[in-house]
Amino acid sequence: MKNLAQLNLAPNGGFKGFGPLGDPKGTDGINIFSKFISSAVGLMTIIAIIWFVFSFITGAIGILASGGDKQALENAKKKITTGIVGLIVVILAIFIIRLIGFLLGLPDILNISTLFGLIQIKP
Repeated sequence: MKNLAQLNLAPNGGFKGFGPLGDPKGTDGINIFSKFISSAVGLMTIIAIIWFVFSFITGAIGILASGGDKQALENAKKKITTGIVGLIVVILAIFIIRLIGFLLGLPDILNISTLFGLIQIKP
């Protein structure tokens, strides 16, 4: 019987990963991190758009179903307004980040690979 320290749990050749983030062909940590951040921002943008559509549709149904009730009509209008403002904030966020990068002297702050390339360690 083998000792626990002698057991080989990893497959031959090691773990390779899966999907675009686990692609071992010529990728380094910075590129993998950049792909991860890009995917996360894209996913959050899609979620924000879906939330806007949901808020807009439920607000429109609320307006149609208000039946003259001023409080229900006002709540439905607020829901639509909140959805529009949220979508505008999500879209403007990318421009705000670019402006901050421009003001800090980082021309392409959204490209993480380039950003890490600007960092130099001096001995």
